[in-house]
Amino acid sequence: MSDKYAVIGNPVEHSLSPVIHAEFARATGQDLTYGRILAPLDGFRAAALQFRDGGGKGLNVTLPFKQEAWRLAETHSAEALVAGAANTLRFEGGRIIGHNTDGIGLTRDLKENLACPVRGRRVLLMGAGGASYGVMEPLLRELPQAVVVANRTLEKAVALVAHFEKFQKFAAHGVSARPYGALAGARFDLVINATSAGLADDMPPLSRDVFAPGALAYEMVYGRKTMFMKFAVECGARAADGLGMLVEQAAESFYIWRGVRPATKPVINVLRKA
Repeated sequence: MSDKYAVIGNPVEHSLSPVIHAEFARATGQDLTYGRILAPLDGFRAAALQFRDGGGKGLNVTLPFKQEAWRLAETHSAEALVAGAANTLRFEGGRIIGHNTDGIGLTRDLKENLACPVRGRRVLLMGAGGASYGVMEPLLRELPQAVVVANRTLEKAVALVAHFEKFQKFAAHGVSARPYGALAGARFDLVINATSAGLADDMPPLSRDVFAPGALAYEMVYGRKTMFMKFAVECGARAADGLGMLVEQAAESFYIWRGVRPATKPVINVLRKA
């Protein structure tokens, strides 16, 4: 029988992960199946354990369950341990191992697909939820000039910055938390939307001068031109969605599960043309 994997979330019907992993399996000759699991908002644990007990080998975890997945895991990779969130679960010998590949996916997409290395850049990270926790350490390890975390609830941004205090040394001008209203006069080379606003056809309250010349506006939501992306282009910035991040983080999950690292650019090209 083929090894079983799936993506679990709520909502989950929009997920391209089954298509991505099917392409990876075909290209690498791996025998597996990959499906979708819609878990009730209060039923993540039961759904994940049911999948495992039915012979499942691993899960990708999407909104809103990444922090619950971290709590379900019995051991964690270094990235997941720091993030306090897991987007990949591996079921091995009765153990549940939590990984977080989001940050690796983001930084690889920025560097290898979008020609936008983080090193030396002023970064604005919007949002203070699980997605931001997942990418903060890898972003800082890329040696940005500075990182500002903006959030509608300032206390959550402050908590995020405090959580990563020991990694702040990687940013030459430090890491700080601000409400959106306090961004006036600040300009950034890389603006990352890690909020879920794009799914609701909304966007954070940004001022038009937040983008420095040549800035990249990066939207973690994929498969649509969000309000944030349209706004950024109107302001003269370059905009990219999160499709490349999705494929890159999936490739890392595939490697964790199968020990084989698939090529990503062919899959990104296939999905862009779909």
